[in-house]
Amino acid sequence: MLVAGNWKMFKGPAATAEFLDAFDPPAGVDVLLCPPSVSLAAAVGRGMPIYAQNVHWAAEGAFTGEVSPSMLLEVGVEGSIVGHSERRQYFGETDDSVRARCEGALEAGLGVIACVGETEAEREAGETESVLRRQVAAIPRHERLVLAYEPVWAIGTGKTATPELARQAHELIKELHDTRVLYGGSVKPENAAELLSQPAIDGALVGGASLVVESFAAICRAALT
Repeated sequence: MLVAGNWKMFKGPAATAEFLDAFDPPAGVDVLLCPPSVSLAAAVGRGMPIYAQNVHWAAEGAFTGEVSPSMLLEVGVEGSIVGHSERRQYFGETDDSVRARCEGALEAGLGVIACVGETEAEREAGETESVLRRQVAAIPRHERLVLAYEPVWAIGTGKTATPELARQAHELIKELHDTRVLYGGSVKPENAAELLSQPAIDGALVGGASLVVESFAAICRAALT
């Protein structure tokens, strides 16, 4: 099982150090954290893999606000999230740019957590399967790549896909792409054990619940059951 904490735009360097001083990942589960870019250096070298939340495809260039794979590697970052739904929704990320970011990161030696998932409107229109097929088709195959299924309607809303819905989506994704698939979408200590017990779910991409030591530790422990 792999449990990844996506801190989004929370926790500067001081708060990152405070969290890592208090957090002791349980043995037997793979755990990594994805702090914001300003906190990556503060997190590296403190006992667990650190991933960025985004990465550009080019090694360098006139791309204001972006960070290259080689820059992440230089500070000790081991990988990056790519194509999170918030990047798609707010910053114009497309299937093509997701593919380019994945390829650039993987070619440089980084790991990747590539995100896919449908919006509420797409699910209500019966388009979940076609959306997942399109998004997964854009993602390269690689031993360092993991997929995360995040139903967009369940991110930051408190809604969670039922274990059955999550299982069905994960089974489809695994048919399309032979890799580990994490579930992301309002994962909390209260629902983690039931979600992570589904045979097609290989871990969790945790948002808000990863910001608190106790709740993130509880989710990590749930991955062991």
